[in-house]
Amino acid sequence: MTDSPMTYSLRTTGEGQASPGRRERRRLQTRERIFRAAMQLFAVRGFFATTVEDITEAADVGKGTFFNYFPSKEHVLTVLHEIQLGKVSGALEQASAGKHSVQEILHQLARRVVEEPGRSQPLARGLIATLLSNDVVRDAMGGTMMRGRDLLAKILAIGRKRGEIRTDISLEEMAGAFQQCLLGTVLIWSIRPQDNLKKHVDVAFKIFWSGASTPTSGVKR
Repeated sequence: MTDSPMTYSLRTTGEGQASPGRRERRRLQTRERIFRAAMQLFAVRGFFATTVEDITEAADVGKGTFFNYFPSKEHVLTVLHEIQLGKVSGALEQASAGKHSVQEILHQLARRVVEEPGRSQPLARGLIATLLSNDVVRDAMGGTMMRGRDLLAKILAIGRKRGEIRTDISLEEMAGAFQQCLLGTVLIWSIRPQDNLKKHVDVAFKIFWSGASTPTSGVKR
């Protein structure tokens, strides 16, 4: 999708929680530095060709420090779950604010959700292969998907109140279809010759919206 440096915003506090102290901030900064270094390497070399030693050298930390934060290389990928949930939470906040249509919000969310796996096809293949082969990562992903569906259903509920979303399909089913749409698009893109993921996401979202929206809400091109 892009060759620009990766930037991530990991939410460390929730509503009603106090800001972390200095020690906690340092811990979170180290964790994020390890994650960023790993993702850069995964994108360039591929997940399976990258070792823990490669990651610790790139992050400028010792192996002991790495294992204080992640039991294995595979566990680094669970940080992505926090990032993706943060994006969906942000989309819900936008929908609640009422300044943009739910169609626009979900379309932008679809593009944002694929940003990390879309950094490179080797990275996307590594993410998918690890998801299928590692029980811990798969279980964590299952929980993330469930929480993400709940948030998506809330966004769709707002759209339904505004007359954008059809009423004859459950919100949970539509939220699940949105997730399936994006996962399938990334999977197919990852095994094709070099291709434009953004274009495929836009087409996939257009098809999703045509099925989820009311006839009067239309499909913006």
